[in-house]
Amino acid sequence: MILVLFGPPGAGKGTQAKLLEEKFAIKQLSTGDIFRGHIKNQTELGIKVKSILDSGNLVPDEVVVEVVVDAVSKEEYKNGYILDGFPRTVNQAKQFDTFLAKNNSKVNACIGLEVPNEELMKRILSRGQGRADDTPEKVALRLQIYEKETSPVMGYYKSTGIFSSINGVGTVDDIFKSICSELI
Repeated sequence: MILVLFGPPGAGKGTQAKLLEEKFAIKQLSTGDIFRGHIKNQTELGIKVKSILDSGNLVPDEVVVEVVVDAVSKEEYKNGYILDGFPRTVNQAKQFDTFLAKNNSKVNACIGLEVPNEELMKRILSRGQGRADDTPEKVALRLQIYEKETSPVMGYYKSTGIFSSINGVGTVDDIFKSICSELI
């Protein structure tokens, strides 16, 4: 199974992806984790990505798709995976679908976590990661960018018939049960 876990920053994608990883015995692939690893190790990509993120912007499509394609081509992802934080644009989704089609595969489901902006702001500002872009102004900018550039991905996956929307407010367990009910 290839699952896209979709939603704005702070929606709980990472939390739910870890639970889904255990339940379905498939690996989570978080573009955020990949980029944070590059930033921590101060690779060339990490330095470039940090500069982009510190300004409150999103990493360019070409870079993100290349990183994801490279990752999912590894042996550990051969039985399926959960994409957390990817794709963020319709262009990324189309490029990734083209890659999958060339490899006789496809995204099986896209689950969208719906959370009001006020709740997202509260979650992000209280999570304590100490990121340079976790200020009220930068979070507001990230949510605006998400709305403009990323939310259209929902329409793309809706048009393919694999998108399901889940209420992302509630207990972790209740949200997890709602996601699983869409997948089983």
